[in-house]
Amino acid sequence: MTIKLYDLCGQDGRRFSPFCWRAKYALAHKGLAFETVPVGFGDIPSIGDGSFKTVPVIEDQGRFVGDSWAIAKYLDEAYPETPPLFPSPEVEALCRFIESWQFSNVLRQVFPAYVTDIFAHVRDEDRDYFRESREKQLRTSPLEKLSEGREEKLPAIRAALYPLRMTLTNQHWLSGDTPGYADYLVLGTFLWLAGVAQLPPLEKDDPLVQWIEKGRALYDGLGYSSPCNPLAA
Repeated sequence: MTIKLYDLCGQDGRRFSPFCWRAKYALAHKGLAFETVPVGFGDIPSIGDGSFKTVPVIEDQGRFVGDSWAIAKYLDEAYPETPPLFPSPEVEALCRFIESWQFSNVLRQVFPAYVTDIFAHVRDEDRDYFRESREKQLRTSPLEKLSEGREEKLPAIRAALYPLRMTLTNQHWLSGDTPGYADYLVLGTFLWLAGVAQLPPLEKDDPLVQWIEKGRALYDGLGYSSPCNPLAA
């Protein structure tokens, strides 16, 4: 049976959840057939038994699993005959490091700078919820204050990506010769940005641009499956 992936969706079919992108790449990596079910923020409580507060959520043979990391673990356990996402405890531990590094060094800078771009793309019926919840989360009101002077923040955001650039100078993927879950963790962030960014975060000559495009082309162009804006200018 085809697995259902409940996928955060905004206006014009844009998919702007980095965590949902991780789940899509995880499913594609394992060669599992899946279909996305587009949902807005207000639709999430209607998934499964109503206990989920975020997406992604997958539905597989009547079972619902939420959280991108839990989904990856579930897929390895439920489909051991397919290519593993975590072929060893050591790989899983390194992926945990990549996730922690990305959250602390990249997302903490990128999210506030681009939260108003997300707001511009959420569905009309989700706007009140998004504004109220994100202003509370970021302790800023109105949200628009966060985008003031953000061009001046771009050098710091680009500098935070330096370890990524250096690593990919010497190897094809973060996972080595072939892509793995560590790559999907990072690609998910860039694809989220591409779904909403009205200000390109990267420079055209950034070597990461080529790596992102290579990642988007994986699995029959999975990364091109929803509308995106340029990431470099």
